Formats: sequence, structure tokens, C-alpha cells
Amino acid sequence: MGNSVTLLANVRVFATYPHNCSYLAGEQATTLFVDPSTPIDARIYSQLSYIGFRRSGPHLYRPHCAACNACVPARVPVEAFAPNRSQRRILARNADLEARVVESINSDAHFALYSRYIEQRHRDGDMYPPDREQYDSFLTREWGSTSFVEFRAAGRLLAVAVMDRLENGLSAIYTYYEPAEEKRSLGSFVILWQIERARALALPAVYLGYWIRNCRKMNYKTRFRPIELLANGHWVRVD
Repeated sequence: MGNSVTLLANVRVFATYPHNCSYLAGEQATTLFVDPSTPIDARIYSQLSYIGFRRSGPHLYRPHCAACNACVPARVPVEAFAPNRSQRRILARNADLEARVVESINSDAHFALYSRYIEQRHRDGDMYPPDREQYDSFLTREWGSTSFVEFRAAGRLLAVAVMDRLENGLSAIYTYYEPAEEKRSLGSFVILWQIERARALALPAVYLGYWIRNCRKMNYKTRFRPIELLANGHWVRVD
């Protein structure tokens, strides 16, 4: 832990002004951002992730709200995880999918899939309506840690995952998928794939971002058990 403190001692952060919360109606949010001029490498990024920071595009951030602590960092401990019956069915339904790491997701086909996903699943979110410039700036490759993974069935693009390799795990940055393929449960399948990928790489965890108890869209994260939640600076396992 001493090395972690030393590594992060010179990392400057700034707080935003309070703004409307993206997840809980009627709440005000404040966000800490790492100074964009701070030199970041894989080790510092990993330690920031360990204490609850998250990446969006080139920015590292963490909620820092005065009157609310609803955003709880969540991660899956890989070695302890075993898929339940429902998750095994999801794996079976998607056994025909081929996963492939690609250099870029900036094509018209990738953006068209992203657009369908946002328009049909996230019309109430910050990324609606889908915008090509925002897409390019959000799903960037940072610090040599990012991979883009396509999932295809018989050549047809069905899902894309953006994930970062940390020293202490994989960070699931974002996933978008074909909304018409609802029976496949593609969002859950990609998380299951990332857990197995982390296991193959001998990485201990898959970071899932923030879990919010009263946000319906976040409920899926706690279906992956055991899960670890960051509370008072410690990762606490919930079976």
C-alpha cells in the first residue's frame, strides 16, 4: 500500500460544480477528475482504478457527492466466480459467437450498431442522440491498455466491448450490442466473456464501474456473484 500512496501522491484532481445526476432523478452530483495534464501510465491507472476511479475517453473520474454515496465501485473476483444456471444458459445461447480483438471501431458499421443500441436502449441517457464525434472521443484507446473486441455470428457484427487491461484486472469500459437480439442477453454474455478472459490472463478481477442500488439499469451488476464493493477504502465481498 505504501507504494500506491507514493505513486498517487503527485496526482492532482479537480472537482466539478454540482450538476444534475445522470442516474438518480432530483439528485445533484459532483465529480472528481484527474488533472488531464498528469502523466498517466498503466501502474498509476491501475492504482486509481483500485481506489474507485473510472475512465471515460481520456478522462479519469470518481463521484464525489457531498450528500450522497450511492455510486459504489464494483468488481468481480475472478477465481471465486462461477456462472449460475441462468448465466450458463446465456453462454450456451451465444456459443456461436466468435470474439476477435480489432485495431479500430471507427467504421460506419461499428457506429451504426452503436447508434441502434443508444436509440433503443438509452434514449434517456447522456449519449442520446448518438453523435459520431462524441462516439470517437468516448471510446478511445488510452495508455496502451485498451482493447476493442468484436463479437460476430456467421460474420455479422452483434456486439463490441471496450476494455482496459490493468495490473490488477480488466476494466469493462463500455459494451454496445444489437438490441434486436434480446434473447441472447448480449450485455451479460460479454461480462461473462471478460471474466473468462481475465482468468486466462491470470488477472484477479473484472472492474464493472459503479453500482447504484436504486438505479434499475445498474441492477445487472450484482447478478455476478460473488461481487466486491468498495466501501470506506476496502473491497468487501458480497456472496
